[in-house]
Amino acid sequence: MPVGTQAQPAQIHLDLLDTAPMGWRQYFMWLLASGGTLLDGFSIFSLGVAMPLLTERFSLSALMVGLIGSALVLGAAFGAAFGGPAADRFGRKPALLVDMAILAIGALLSALANEPFLILAGQFLVGIGIGIDFPVSASYVSETMPKRERSRMMVATIALQSVGMLVGAMVALATLRLSVSVTDWRWIVGATGAGAILFLLFRLWLPESPRWLLEHGKDHITAPPEAALGALPVAPSDHAGPVRSSPSGYSVLFSRAYHKRTLLASAPWFLMDIATYGVGLFTPVILAAIHLPSNTSGPLAANFAAAEGSAAIDLFLLIGFLIGLWAVPRFGRIHMQIAGFSGMAMGMLLLLFAVLAGGGEGAHIALVFAGFILFNLAMNAGPNATTFTLAPELFPTGIRASASGFAAATAKVGATLGIFMLPQVKEFAGVAGVLALMAVVSAIGATITAILAADIRDIPEGRELEAISEAA
Repeated sequence: MPVGTQAQPAQIHLDLLDTAPMGWRQYFMWLLASGGTLLDGFSIFSLGVAMPLLTERFSLSALMVGLIGSALVLGAAFGAAFGGPAADRFGRKPALLVDMAILAIGALLSALANEPFLILAGQFLVGIGIGIDFPVSASYVSETMPKRERSRMMVATIALQSVGMLVGAMVALATLRLSVSVTDWRWIVGATGAGAILFLLFRLWLPESPRWLLEHGKDHITAPPEAALGALPVAPSDHAGPVRSSPSGYSVLFSRAYHKRTLLASAPWFLMDIATYGVGLFTPVILAAIHLPSNTSGPLAANFAAAEGSAAIDLFLLIGFLIGLWAVPRFGRIHMQIAGFSGMAMGMLLLLFAVLAGGGEGAHIALVFAGFILFNLAMNAGPNATTFTLAPELFPTGIRASASGFAAATAKVGATLGIFMLPQVKEFAGVAGVLALMAVVSAIGATITAILAADIRDIPEGRELEAISEAA
């Protein structure tokens, strides 16, 4: 590519970044930046498996079960709300390091706790770390990947959430196979901390986001970040300077220019997380409640059987994301989000029919798994992928992490609401009430997306971030 004049050095740098070929360095950067979503899935599944063990060990009430489950996502709401603006101000890399440190401390505190309130505090810290990571990793990946691969790599980032669930399933099942004991929850929960420490150490290698550096007029953009991307020609420049001065702060998100994008990025995500986190965290509980057949007896054996069933079901989370890697770029974010919400509602209705039909232990097991599979496929091929990718591409660099943080925080408020409510709903209305509520929430998500997206064009593939954020 010919080097332009000294008058436009920043644009030259962005062109080099956007047209760079995908190499092992880019994939490695993506993997390190996406570690938070992997640990998010790992921690959700691990806590879901550990919850019956915790209940057995500490004789937890339904209220305390709901509090511990919701502490993780409530912490994520706080982390996302503060982490996004902090990353816009201080940089993406510092936030990516701090969040792993907080996550590790929280997981280890939970694993070593001797009373429920310490577990509650530890899970809240885990949530803060995950919450910070969500908007920062989304912004970092969107800002560093070549434009033709950006959409797929962002879907792949959130897809690691399901990989984390599968890894969590393997760790949990291995632990339970070695020694089925009420103390196994310590190893299951503590494994999240070990993963966070590894990502923290490897993230020290990551360069700062070139777009963030340019936005803040950092002169040293000319060499280190681009060199880290591998085989990129370096454009000569005395001063890179920002491409454009962007507004900042949460107030900008609700200005005339951005309020519709803000609602589109946050409201459907809020509804999706009510269903996603609620069903995901309590899948073992739901399977146990509908009498998943087992050759053994007792609460620990039932927990093991439910964990096995959850692991089999969660495999389809990953398959859904693999479909999303192809379908989201092919059909567009908005269309896949509407279709995904609709499929989630249908999956919950299948489960509701299986529960209401009755028949005893193991009855309608094919219908039960079909409902869960449809829910997971539709969720991850649709809104679980699209909600994560919308905010980073709808907003400019100066408020990208703030917008992603606000959307993620709103989503985690929904997740907290769902997780806290589900044990209460199950206690008063049974599993059928939980499933009916999730079906309604999913249907509302499809409707809200269609309404909010009516005046906003879908995001075209292969365009620069700057062009997308201006045109949306």
